[in-house]
Amino acid sequence: MNKEYIKKFISYYKPYKMLFFMDMLCALTVAGISLIIPLITRHITNVVLVGDSSLMMSRIIKLGLLMLGLVVIEFICNYFITYKGHLMGVYMETDLRNELFEHYQKLSFSFYDNQKVGQLMSRLTNDLFPLTELYHHGPEDLVISIIKIVGAFIILINVNIQLTLLIFIFIPIMVVIVLFFFRKMKNASKVNKQVIGDINATIEDNLSGIRVVKSFTNEEDELEKFRVDNHRFIKSKGNAYKYMAGFHTSISLTSSLLNISVIVLGALFISKDKILLGDLLTYLLYINNLLEPIKKLINFTEQYNEGITGFERFMEMMEINPDIIDSKDAKSLLDAKGRVRFNNVSFKYNDTDEYVLKNINLDVDEGEYIALVGESGVGKTTLCSLIPRFYDVSGGSITIDDINIKDVTLKSLRSNIGIVQQDVYLFAGTIMDNIRYGKPDASDEEIIKAAKLANAHDFISEFIDGYNTDIGQRGVKLSGGQKQRISIARVFLKNPSILIFDEATSALDNESEKVVQDSLELLSKNRTTFVIAHRLSTIRNAQRIIVLSDDGIKESGTHEELLKKDGIYSHLYNMQFN
Repeated sequence: MNKEYIKKFISYYKPYKMLFFMDMLCALTVAGISLIIPLITRHITNVVLVGDSSLMMSRIIKLGLLMLGLVVIEFICNYFITYKGHLMGVYMETDLRNELFEHYQKLSFSFYDNQKVGQLMSRLTNDLFPLTELYHHGPEDLVISIIKIVGAFIILINVNIQLTLLIFIFIPIMVVIVLFFFRKMKNASKVNKQVIGDINATIEDNLSGIRVVKSFTNEEDELEKFRVDNHRFIKSKGNAYKYMAGFHTSISLTSSLLNISVIVLGALFISKDKILLGDLLTYLLYINNLLEPIKKLINFTEQYNEGITGFERFMEMMEINPDIIDSKDAKSLLDAKGRVRFNNVSFKYNDTDEYVLKNINLDVDEGEYIALVGESGVGKTTLCSLIPRFYDVSGGSITIDDINIKDVTLKSLRSNIGIVQQDVYLFAGTIMDNIRYGKPDASDEEIIKAAKLANAHDFISEFIDGYNTDIGQRGVKLSGGQKQRISIARVFLKNPSILIFDEATSALDNESEKVVQDSLELLSKNRTTFVIAHRLSTIRNAQRIIVLSDDGIKESGTHEELLKKDGIYSHLYNMQFN
């Protein structure tokens, strides 16, 4: 990790520094107790058992009670570490997840145009899971391990320097093993996270489109796609486990050799009176004390690999800056009247050289109802997406009430604009929840009023649970017309000054279209309205119809005026009705 990543990683401890210090204090206490108990054992073996027999029993009992007290303290500290320490890690993981989710909300449409939802979800969930363990166990395991290894070395070197130096020859060997496998395990972990993200993307894509899958009886094709991703998962996991196996077995072999060396050489030293039996017993106890921190360090390398690859993927996403942000001196757009002006506007997507819109000049008066028509792909939806700054213009400017939209805050700009789309998105929950989305602090009475204005109240009342009816994922339990009227009610509740209808009725049957069209006309009354229309019958009453082509605005006028011109609009109209 670079310095910036390290600083960012450490910064998440700041809100929980008291909990962190308490956790580290408990870790230090546990490490200290693990070093003291073998010393007490050595004292009993080498001093008490060979001393005055009349005092032996009382000394053993006192030392036993001392060890019991230390064990109780160790129990309390371990409980705190396991409970509160892990909770601290969860707090930090939650903070990262909140921060990333908040960042997702700031990113613009151009970012989401090139992303898979499953991958974004994976970065938000799977990638961050291991960070709980890393944030908790990382510093704790390092501190405990260093104290135990250094403490054991100091104590053992005072017992027998030759045997101690022999033991510590094995430490560099273990370090070499850790360093050898570390990078390989980290790379394998990164690949594995990428594959899991791809699996999530496949699952999300399949489940979102399950009705399409079933209607085309393509279940087997979807299964095959999933099997391919799952096979990649096996391959990536197999690679990770191969390095993990080499890592663990090498460390295990080194540990076993260390134990054998201590037993054999210790026995030889006893036979030559170079060491007491109690000292050998102390050595064997400290070997366990020595191997435990080494195992902790081994676990730490695994946790580090898992956690840090997740953190790096988190930082990769956090470093993506939103394309569209508030300008430094942006002001709120208050009480917008709704006069919209396009001044020589051009637009192209970032990854293309071809302009979607060129030299658009259009002046829409306050409260005017205009319709945008033209063949598919000429930029009707793109033109309307520029008004709320879902995308920024590549050239020219757009003003509302003579104020450049780049000079106002995004929140205030978009709060003055209501959008009704062909593909209505309703959230899982109740009808009440979905209408309230237009104004989160709205009362039930305001919601019912909005529903009545949208011609939705009657069909909502027919449900057993009324406004508290659960509509299912994306409103699956409702018809197209019902979903559309709920989305209109949502905009009524928002009460914006500018409206955009993006082919809002083109997917409906004639009866539903009539009801929805009535609702839209009521909604558009006294509001500046842009209608993107495919069915030209729905825009006959528009005050002005704008005809777009690949070269920009080609025609403008009322329905009757454009028919008389016998141009593009007349051609499109005759195609539909003749």
